[in-house]
Amino acid sequence: MAKFKSVTIKPTPAKQEDVRPVEIHFNRLNKSHRQPTNQLLHFICVPLMVFSVLGLTWAIPFPQFKFLAAYQGYFNWASFVIAFWVYYTLKLSPVLSYLMLFVLFGFSYGVMQLSLWEQAGGIPLIWVSTLFFGLAWLGQFIGGNIEGNKQSFEDDKQLVLITPIWVLHFLAKKIRFKY
Repeated sequence: MAKFKSVTIKPTPAKQEDVRPVEIHFNRLNKSHRQPTNQLLHFICVPLMVFSVLGLTWAIPFPQFKFLAAYQGYFNWASFVIAFWVYYTLKLSPVLSYLMLFVLFGFSYGVMQLSLWEQAGGIPLIWVSTLFFGLAWLGQFIGGNIEGNKQSFEDDKQLVLITPIWVLHFLAKKIRFKY
């Protein structure tokens, strides 16, 4: 009977080209967001900032076209922001892109409710959105100061678009959702 040697196979370390681009961005964001308070502020403020960007673009008057008459109020500049964001993130991670789409639909519903409130005599949508944006930016600024790092997006403006799916990827990991 022949004797077999036990062979230990060592995993080869991932090469830079083997790592998905989304992971490279996430790693860069992870390096500048290690402090727990900063992370918590980002988990609160990034979604608030996305909501406010939708609200601000929703508030910009959209031209009325006859062929869009049935969708008046639902198709506006925010629709283009949603389409761009989903397309941009789709190239990085399709699963996170779809998750982002559902979040954006939820935020759109909230923005529509604020718009209806404005029409009923409430506070204008642009004011509410500007307030939310300011609070979100302030929270992220405070988090960056607590961390002791300058804001990551000063080096790479692309990270502004990636940060919302970076927050979502933590949620996906928490619920063991493969992205």
